[in-house]
Amino acid sequence: MGASAESVRDVLAGNLRRARLELGLSLSELSRRSRIGKATLSQLEAGAGNPTIETVFSLSRVLEIPISDLLDRQEPSGLTVVRGAHVEVLRGEGVDLRPLRGIASGGAMFEVYDQQVRAGRRQDSLGHVGTEHTVVQAGRLGVRVDDRDVELGPGDYVAFDARLPHGYTALDGAVRSVLLLQYDADQRLHSSQGEPPHPDHTS
Repeated sequence: MGASAESVRDVLAGNLRRARLELGLSLSELSRRSRIGKATLSQLEAGAGNPTIETVFSLSRVLEIPISDLLDRQEPSGLTVVRGAHVEVLRGEGVDLRPLRGIASGGAMFEVYDQQVRAGRRQDSLGHVGTEHTVVQAGRLGVRVDDRDVELGPGDYVAFDARLPHGYTALDGAVRSVLLLQYDADQRLHSSQGEPPHPDHTS
């Protein structure tokens, strides 16, 4: 499964434009609120951009929608296998995210990611919709949420309100973890009509 870089850009292009128009925002206003250049947004809506983690999370925050509403796909029925090598990576300043699956349950939405924090790097977020859950598989991970810091090792788990400013730091070599983003029903403002979003293309 998975999809090409072009198809990911195309999915983001359509979903971004639809979400922006639903809120009645011009490109200029979205640019002002997200601090993303108007030219960059125009490229993204034309399917010609190269989205990063920072860009996608910023748009999710400003538009107040789950990341999967920007990167969704229709979920297939039956057995689902996602090969990590075939999933396009969303890259950030310090993190590589591979979106594996979107799961709809009881009106809530869950997004599952393979997350790798690069050695000696830090990934910061101003916050976005949802609750963030992380389980460390390998390495030592520093997590900062608002003004609180914790260190996690293999098998450790943390959860927090993702609307708070937060960041991840690889403390001793690269860190491998599973990231789960959880959205309540009232946070899924622009989800597809009755279809479970699926971020497997493609924080």
